[in-house]
Amino acid sequence: MADPGAESEPLLSRARGGSGRDCPGGSAACRSVRDGPGAVSRRELCFDQAAVFIEDALQYRSINHRMDARSMWLYRLYYSNACQWILSFTIFLILFLAFIENPSSLTSTADVRYRSAPWNPPCGLTESVEVLCLLVFVADVSVKSYLVGWAQFRTNLWLLAYLAVLVVSLMDWIVSLSLVCQEPLRVRRLFRPFFLMQNSSMMKKTLKCVRSSLPEMASVMLLLALHLCVFTVFGMLLFTGEKQGDGQDRERLMYFRNLPEALTSLLVLLTTANNPDVMTPAYSKNRAYAIFFIVFTLIGSLFLMNLLTAIIYNRFRGYLMKSFQTSLFRRRLGARAAYEVLSSVTAVGQAHPQEVGVKPQDFLQVLQKVQLDSFHKQAVMEKVRSYGGDLLSADEFQKLFNEFDKRVIKEPPPRPEYLSPFLQRAQFLFSHRYFDYLGNFIALGNLVSISVFLVVDADVLPEDRDDFVLGILNCVFILYYLLELLLKVFALGLPGYLAYSSNAFDGLLTIILLVWPSRLSCTRDGAPPPALCVSVSV
Repeated sequence: MADPGAESEPLLSRARGGSGRDCPGGSAACRSVRDGPGAVSRRELCFDQAAVFIEDALQYRSINHRMDARSMWLYRLYYSNACQWILSFTIFLILFLAFIENPSSLTSTADVRYRSAPWNPPCGLTESVEVLCLLVFVADVSVKSYLVGWAQFRTNLWLLAYLAVLVVSLMDWIVSLSLVCQEPLRVRRLFRPFFLMQNSSMMKKTLKCVRSSLPEMASVMLLLALHLCVFTVFGMLLFTGEKQGDGQDRERLMYFRNLPEALTSLLVLLTTANNPDVMTPAYSKNRAYAIFFIVFTLIGSLFLMNLLTAIIYNRFRGYLMKSFQTSLFRRRLGARAAYEVLSSVTAVGQAHPQEVGVKPQDFLQVLQKVQLDSFHKQAVMEKVRSYGGDLLSADEFQKLFNEFDKRVIKEPPPRPEYLSPFLQRAQFLFSHRYFDYLGNFIALGNLVSISVFLVVDADVLPEDRDDFVLGILNCVFILYYLLELLLKVFALGLPGYLAYSSNAFDGLLTIILLVWPSRLSCTRDGAPPPALCVSVSV
């Protein structure tokens, strides 16, 4: 939840990082929009501020950031799709370096007997890519720090940790270059996952929830530790009190040879991973030993572990509800801030203001500046026009944001119109959902036929198999897929066919099957196969 004290400050005051020069006067910051030389520019500034507040509300972002003209331009540039894509790609790139850095793990096979020596990049290659990523992160933390202001920056632990990680990473990078990449340990590799966590709000919430769950989890973990210690000591006294005799006894004593081995065996048994291996040797010696393992499993796995899972689930569910409340609070706060800015502009335009509200035309003008998809924008515009020319109240302004959450259903393109009754009946038949069901049934038959032949020829080498019948079946299935594609295009039209993602996927697969080289042929004895004899099993 946002800090109530911070939100009690005027929306555009100096405490929020505003210069106070462009929009003085707190929540009535735009009341200085009078008739004069600067009236148009100040009105545009107020509209830009309202657009930024609306974007904050739509993205559930905090409005605690600078709101002067230059800062708003930088703020919107930072949250643009291009900048966010660059930042995400940079995070992916610095994490991907772990696969090509020395020691590299990019090999064709994991078997050490057959894989060749991995490629080790020369010194300076991966370091150059890494420093570019670090410079992008430096720019990222600099922009964030400037936008939120010093007062917010010094209380934001994530930004402080971000800055500290960058300083340590850059210092370690300098050490690597000074030692010509021969340093025994690269500390900065340990901090690379932090860049992903810092940029993901979901990971931040997860870590915060885990931190808040630690006190309750610690009590159950203590019970689990006590449970393991008691049964470990009891197991050592029970199973190692005899001399090692035959091989069966040695196998039984192996799990409880000493304290670390016994603790490890029971810890793994707590997860039921080595069950019943750890119990079988002792059970073979004496069936009464099974009581020990049954009691251990009942208390540990079926009670304490389930209790730990219930605590984690309960804490995460409660934190999820709190997260929803915070997001809703940010949505309403951003909407209210936009309403205050626009209502102040409306009040200035009236000689004797009697009502407080927002002009619909002002809101429509601001909506054109908001980064939003055209479908939701059009829906909101129609909702605003439905109110007529009356001023929008605060309650009506808040309700407009419900339109942004509605799912937009795109209407498919119109189908082709045929004059012939026969073509109309054919169009109705091939556009019906039962025709899709028939295609799914044919695809299932194709899969079953391939599975049957794979089972029948499981013991035959691939070069000795006779795939003539399977090739014929594949030709028949592909011809049906091609016919289905043409009939659907006839019934729906090409734009209507491509409007459905399932049809586009089916059509792409059909084209791939037509042009992909096949291992199966429709002829015998090495004769050249027909062009359509392509294996669906590729």
